[in-house]
Amino acid sequence: MRVRRKTVAVGVLLAACATLLLLLSSPRAHDEQVPLAESDDPLLEQRLVDLQRRLQEAETLNKRREDELYALLSRVGPGAAQQQLQPQLLQEVAGGGQGANGGVALMGVDQTRQQQVAGGNLPLSAGANGTRSLRDFSQALEDIHRSVSSLQVPGIHSYLPHLTGHPEYLRPAVHLSKGRKGVSIAIGVPTIKREKSSYLVQTLNSLIQSLTPQEGQDCVIVVFIAEPWDKKYAESVIDTLKSNFAESLNSGLLEVLVPPAGFYPNLDNLKETFGDTKERVKWRTKQNLDYAFLMLHSRPKSMYYVQMEDDVVAKPGYLTIMNTFASQQTDNWIMLEFSTLGFIGKMFKSTYVPTIVEFFLMFHADKPIDWLLDHLLWVKVCNPEKDVKHCQRMIQAVRRRFKPSLFQHIGTESSLKGKVQKLKDRDFGKAGLYRAHVNPPVQLASSLKTYMKYTLPKAYSGETFFWASSPNKGDIIDFKYDPPIYIEKYLFRSGNTDHPGDVFRNTTLEVQPFRNISADRVFMLSAQSGIYPEELGNTSPGFIPIGRFNDHGLAQGEIIEELNPVQVLRIHVHQASNAWVILSEIMIQQAKSKKR
Repeated sequence: MRVRRKTVAVGVLLAACATLLLLLSSPRAHDEQVPLAESDDPLLEQRLVDLQRRLQEAETLNKRREDELYALLSRVGPGAAQQQLQPQLLQEVAGGGQGANGGVALMGVDQTRQQQVAGGNLPLSAGANGTRSLRDFSQALEDIHRSVSSLQVPGIHSYLPHLTGHPEYLRPAVHLSKGRKGVSIAIGVPTIKREKSSYLVQTLNSLIQSLTPQEGQDCVIVVFIAEPWDKKYAESVIDTLKSNFAESLNSGLLEVLVPPAGFYPNLDNLKETFGDTKERVKWRTKQNLDYAFLMLHSRPKSMYYVQMEDDVVAKPGYLTIMNTFASQQTDNWIMLEFSTLGFIGKMFKSTYVPTIVEFFLMFHADKPIDWLLDHLLWVKVCNPEKDVKHCQRMIQAVRRRFKPSLFQHIGTESSLKGKVQKLKDRDFGKAGLYRAHVNPPVQLASSLKTYMKYTLPKAYSGETFFWASSPNKGDIIDFKYDPPIYIEKYLFRSGNTDHPGDVFRNTTLEVQPFRNISADRVFMLSAQSGIYPEELGNTSPGFIPIGRFNDHGLAQGEIIEELNPVQVLRIHVHQASNAWVILSEIMIQQAKSKKR
């Protein structure tokens, strides 16, 4: 007897469901995050990051399929399926089944049934065997239910269940991108419609103009327009960005992202907590979801992810400073801070972003994002049996602060309607007076008289500039490295915008190499550095002159391999001056392959 099309369709559906479940039930080697090995090879580390991203995407897809299968089986339970199909199947199998085995094969999920399915030995046969086959069929469905419902691994669909069955809600509604990946840093800039002012163009101008051409190739800035229900506003922002930053968009430095409205749950039925108004609860909940979408989207692009806001200005060279500071961290850290305010200048390892986002999603409707970040750190490192001071020390070990701040808050109108927010980072300092760099550990000494708080150690660490009274002939500033280090480049800038005349004049740079250099070689090397023979007599014993401050108060250059490693780098004054002196920038760049 011919098998009815409906029965065949049902059988195929069940077979597909069971096969899918078998795939989903297989052991997952990627359930745990793959720890990244410490490596000096950025390319290798980026490949590991990309591999982990792919594994996590596969896991997300599997979880989505589990949810869809569970929803399907919830609608068609084993009992219901048996009641609906039993009359049809009995009628079909009464006269004998079709196919080589005399029936339609059904698949289960346990190991024995998998083998039976593989061999085609689970038929619906005629007569007395029909009832047994139906029992097998019912048992197979129950096995599927048990496998799906017994263990559900939490994921984004657990915290945002409305996303189940809607993969389009996880894709951007608008995405302008050149697909840039493999960079050091991805910077996320969420922006929202404000009633009076917009600071986005000013913020992007500062972030982009503060990059060197090389830095501009090693990062990506992702603008997240968090207005999925206001298409006209999103389009107007995109038009503004296209007209102001066409070059950055074309090069891939700048990307634009608009989330789908379906990503967000109903925000009108939220529970009011902590005395916040309904409007504020809605704002902070949406903000948590904004950050989650932006962070997950940006993470695969880079080694580090930096959270920014849309109303900040940056210091020149901020990208290199952040990269260098991150690379200098020798043990585990969770977050590096480059500003004291809000969620500005917060850096995370891209491999750790999924953990952070999952925590945000878990409590997205409960607390503001800055509170959630504090709680995450507490959960990670604090011992409930210890006191508060111990907890603070543990948090400081994984939440590390760079001074001075690299970013300053400039906005006064908050993204929360009606809120005025005049926040300033006191560690940012006055723009243009000095420039910070991350320099190697050093022992400092100087014969110059320091003025007030403008000390040499603070200038070396980038907290302020060094300011000293009038130098005399023979005054020195020593940078001693123990053990000696390999220095690739150096830069010393004297004077600043407020005091452009406080520069070093008739002053040379000298090094004391770790190795002995013959007198003939010293003469030749000095000549190559532009040092006149008669000036060699003024050089400190055991030192070799390598350069001088020019008429603009700048000394910069490279130190050749022959003079490395360096024990001491010295600034040597050869003529008294009535003017005071300022060191507004100190940069010592170690050779990457020769770091000790």
